[in-house]
Order: sequence, then C-alpha cells, then structure tokens
Amino acid sequence: MGAVKKIMVAVGMNRYTEGLLKYATDIADTMRAELICASIINTRDVEAVGTIADMGYEVDGDNYVTGIKAERQQEFVNILKKIGHPPEKIRMVLKVGNPGEELMKIAVKEKVDLIIMGIKSRTDFEYALIGSVAEKVFRRSPIPILSYRDEHIAERLKKHIHLA
Repeated sequence: MGAVKKIMVAVGMNRYTEGLLKYATDIADTMRAELICASIINTRDVEAVGTIADMGYEVDGDNYVTGIKAERQQEFVNILKKIGHPPEKIRMVLKVGNPGEELMKIAVKEKVDLIIMGIKSRTDFEYALIGSVAEKVFRRSPIPILSYRDEHIAERLKKHIHLA
C-alpha cells in the first residue's frame, strides 16, 4: 500500500457523525489527503414512504429524498462549522440505494486509498436484527478501513474485556 492520497468517510448523519467527521478531518489533514464524505439514503426508507403514499397519505418519495438530501447537506455544513473544518477541504457525495453497496461503488469509483467509518448506526436493536452497514463493508471492502469509536462506545467495549 502506497501513500494515502484520498480518504472516504462514510456517515449516516446520526449522533456519531460529528465525532466521526472530526476524526476523519484530523487524519486527512495529517496525511494531506483529499477527503470525501459519503452519505447514503437507504432505498428501504424511500420504499417505506411509497408504501405510506399507497395508503392514501400525501407523501411523495421524490420529495422525501429531496428533503433528506437538503437536511443532510445542511447538517454536514453545520458540523463542519462546529469542528472548524473549511468546507472547501471536503466534498460530500449523497446517493440513494443500499448503503453497503453504494459505499463500495463510491470508494472504487473515486479510487480512495482508505475508508473511515464508525461501527454504530442508530441503535443496538437495529444491529441485532439486520446487521450493520459497517459489518457488510468491512467484510467486502477491497480498500483498507479504519474504524472509529466514540468515547461512549469505547468505554462500553472496554467493559467487556476481562484483564487477567
């Protein structure tokens, strides 16, 4: 593996995103690497909106996607301001699809040298039922992955380690 010139950070725009972006921007700055932020709107969520529309409610999948993209873009800008990172030093890619598959497509298309992602999504319950995007990407990625753990997750994981 050569020098890391391009890094992709995968974000779900959840409570872990600020810490994850801070971690990724610090690493990218240290390595003088280009940084791409990838966020995927899950097709499953868009299909759920369609199901609700079929029940007679006035909702629209296209408007949902447009709204979510706008919300994520604004949240991204707000986080960058909060952590003090210049927006011109990071590019955001928003896609709709299967998160694991779309992240892999972006990483390969963009020719990234390193992926940074968290190990948690929204809840432990979601992880127990369907598996996590992180787990799927870790298993299938041809690109090295650096996993991020915030302080709360790290402390919880430490409790499961029994030192002799």
